[in-house]
Parts: sequence; structure tokens; C-alpha cells
Amino acid sequence: MSIDVVIPNYNGLALVKENLPKIIEEIGKYKGSIIIVDDYSQKEEFEGLKNFVNKFENENVILLRNEKNLGFSSTVNRGIAESNADFVVLLNTDVAPEKNFLEASLKDLQSNENLFGVGFMDKSIEDGKTVLRGRGEALWEKGFLVHRRGEVDRADTFWISGGSSIVRRELFEKLSGFDSLYNPFYWEDIDLSYRARKSGYKIKFEFRSAVVHKHSEGSIKKYFGDFQVKTTAYRNQFIFVWKNITDSNLLLSHLLWLPYHLLTSILRLDISFLLGFLFALVRLPAIIMKRSEQKKFYTVRDSDLLKS
Repeated sequence: MSIDVVIPNYNGLALVKENLPKIIEEIGKYKGSIIIVDDYSQKEEFEGLKNFVNKFENENVILLRNEKNLGFSSTVNRGIAESNADFVVLLNTDVAPEKNFLEASLKDLQSNENLFGVGFMDKSIEDGKTVLRGRGEALWEKGFLVHRRGEVDRADTFWISGGSSIVRRELFEKLSGFDSLYNPFYWEDIDLSYRARKSGYKIKFEFRSAVVHKHSEGSIKKYFGDFQVKTTAYRNQFIFVWKNITDSNLLLSHLLWLPYHLLTSILRLDISFLLGFLFALVRLPAIIMKRSEQKKFYTVRDSDLLKS
């Protein structure tokens, strides 16, 4: 059994310095590599990253660099394309593993070959408090999929996080990984988890596999404004529905509610929602193409997934 770790990085040198030694300590128990993919960080940041990574030349740490800034999905996909391991751990730069964090998740994966991946217990540091995350819930509401944090006392989950989880590499690649339509960030892990489940595979939340996540120190909070983040989130919410939902009743629900949402956003002057809709609309040809490609894997109905 081999395990690689993929870490996407964008101007996160300080976080890599803090967390890489902890990751090396934990992953050293297994056969595999740590693959850091730099998403075209500033020159000084990348030079510092290279110098720091060179200190671990005996620890099988691989550093790659994108030729331009691509976004989360493309950066993680590139890292996994470099891997030949059985399983790949996905960690953001602002995530640090706790001791023996992989043991329970690996047992889950080894006991069920139909398990696509396992989400970790995410001890999220927010405003000086620790919020337990990692298990997600979702429901269909007013023509959209709406997701939220779930309580961490159950193993079922609607999605597993792209920044704190472990996946079966073969299945990740079979489903073409994270969709670059969602670049630069958000919804790509919900999308892949949904496609995996719709293709008949399982996902699980494992509270015994714990990481500490300092959200406020990640690149999204530092380098993107609230307006851009909100607009991107709305855009990707549209992309998710248009690309993944094949149940005719749910699609009809989306179309019937759409005029209401657009009118409401105009009255509220919610420019982010309107721009999100337009930016998704521009991508409609690519969305339709992806929709056609991924349908061949589907064995489960949307209505069944949204009940569970």
C-alpha cells in the first residue's frame, strides 16, 4: 500500500514552513511522496519555497510549479497526475495533521473497495474558537442545491473536502478529478463527491482522522475580496446544477425558480448573484460538454442522493 500527499500552494510559504514538518512526520510511516504544486506564487515566495523544500531532500518531497495561476482544481489535478500511489491525501497549506490521523481512514478504505474517499475531522480555527467541520449536509431548496455544515457525530456525509481528505487515486482519475470549470475555487469538492456517489461509489466522514485547519490564514482569505469570493460561489452553484442534475423534476424546479431568484437579486441589488449567473452562462457550452462526458458513469438518480 502506497500513499502520496498532494498540497496545492499559492503564496503560502509561511504555512508550508509551519505544517510540512508535521506532514512529513506522519506520512513517513507509509510508502509515498509529498507533492507540492505551486500555483504560480510570487517570485520571492516561490524562491523561498524551493529553498525550504530543499532542506528535505531525503524525505521524498516533490515541488512542481504551474507556468501561470490556474486555480485549485487544476493545481490539485496536476499533483495527482504525478502520483502512482494507491491513495492520495489532499491537504491545503493551512491544514496540519494530528498524530496518527490516517490510521482510521486507511482502515475504512481497505475494508471497502467501493469507497471513493474519506473526509477528515476538520478542527477549524475561527475567531479564536475551534469549530468541528468535515461532515457536510445538503438539500434541494428553491431550485438549487444548498449545502451546510453537518454535525460530526455521524459517518455519512454529502461531500468530502478537497483540502482535508484521502481518496482512492484510481477512482479519482477515472472520474477525471476536480473539474477546472470551478477554478479558481469552491464547489469542486462537492461536485466530485456528488459525481462519485452518482456513479455508485461511497464516501465517508471519519471523526477519528483529525486535522487542524487555520482558515483565516489560507490564500482565499488573504488574496481574494469578499465580492469576488461571493460572485465565484454563486457562479459555481449554477455550474453545479447545470452540469450534474439530470432528474427532470429537479431541473424543472430550477428553471421555475430562476426568474424569482434573478428578480429578487435585482431588487436587493445583489450584483454578485447576477454576475455569477452571467459568468456561468458564458461557460454553458463547456458545461454541456462536461455534462455529456460524465453521464456515462451514472448509476444513481439525483432524487435518491438528495434523500440520503
